[in-house]
Amino acid sequence: MAERKDRLEDLEFYRLAMQLWELFWQDSEKMAKDFRGREIARQMVRCIGSIAANIEEGYGRGFGKEYPQYLRYSRGSAREARGWYQRALPLLGSELVQERDEMLSRLIGMLSNAIQSLERKNRR
Repeated sequence: MAERKDRLEDLEFYRLAMQLWELFWQDSEKMAKDFRGREIARQMVRCIGSIAANIEEGYGRGFGKEYPQYLRYSRGSAREARGWYQRALPLLGSELVQERDEMLSRLIGMLSNAIQSLERKNRR
């Protein structure tokens, strides 16, 4: 019997969330050099980690009414991450923060579109 592929990795917004997590590892190394940066990084571990985690949990629960709610949690965490990156501006520099802000904004838009699409399907 052929093994079924998990389609989660096919979702562009999930791949972007995972890419942001990987980039955050590099960013946190820069923040670790300053006590304020370490505190910001602690918060960012939670919010950036929860972006992909909530996508995973919602996807695992199926495509009923719960999935859009978990995507909302992910979207909220992405918005929070944008704020923390702004707070880390003195440590990370404007170019890096702008890059992360653009990625997070794109992710927020993708999640919003997915939520709307799923809610339309659930109303049918």
